[in-house]
Amino acid sequence: MTALELLSTVLLAASLFFFTAGTIGLVRLPDSLSRLHALTKADNVGLGFVVLAVGLQTPGWPAAFKLLLTWLLVLAAATNVAFLIAGSVGRDDAPPDDGSEP
Repeated sequence: MTALELLSTVLLAASLFFFTAGTIGLVRLPDSLSRLHALTKADNVGLGFVVLAVGLQTPGWPAAFKLLLTWLLVLAAATNVAFLIAGSVGRDDAPPDDGSEP
């Protein structure tokens, strides 16, 4: 195993850690905003590690650039979706999600 393959493996393991932490946050955190924060942070960092790991294994710069561009587009989309979800949760007419009745 070369040093590049070892670094890719370590980056993939780090991404697995962040994806797992985001999933645990989704299940265990009490309200929508906390869950949303855990998912967006963990998924964006986890995907960044996956892009770095796969980018190290690509044959050339064009493929690595496409991976980077894909990651940036996912970051932009996740930001917008998180903003829209947080706005709908913050409205007064949205039902509470903490299990209590309104």
